[in-house]
Amino acid sequence: MRVRTRGRELALQFLFQLDVQGDDYRKELDRFLDETLAGIKDAYEAKQYARDLVDGVMRHRDDLDALIRKAATNWEIDRMAAVDRNALRLGCFELLHDDDIPMKVAINEAIELGKRFSTEASGAFVNGILDRIRKDQGL
Repeated sequence: MRVRTRGRELALQFLFQLDVQGDDYRKELDRFLDETLAGIKDAYEAKQYARDLVDGVMRHRDDLDALIRKAATNWEIDRMAAVDRNALRLGCFELLHDDDIPMKVAINEAIELGKRFSTEASGAFVNGILDRIRKDQGL
């Protein structure tokens, strides 16, 4: 598995935990990453990318959620499945704040996270909302 893909998966899993357990995350993030990646090749790079994603999403979460709310007509963000909500946050963060990631890659990776960790229908849901955000932002 590619390092950034693994980093995204870890970030999604941890952001999901935050939704359930609360926002005091930095100390727990390092423990979670160390335990999850113990003995895995390229662990350092995956840990660093996951940290960057989690920190970025948390730093911009209010703005990301506002964009998701605007694009997700007829959906309340707090009523979305937690996995879908956090896949959207990750995808939206990468779209807007990570110039190293092409738009299509950011969207496709978020779609795959939704499919892998939620339901097959999550892929279309995540795609539709992120595409709307992309268009609304003029990207």
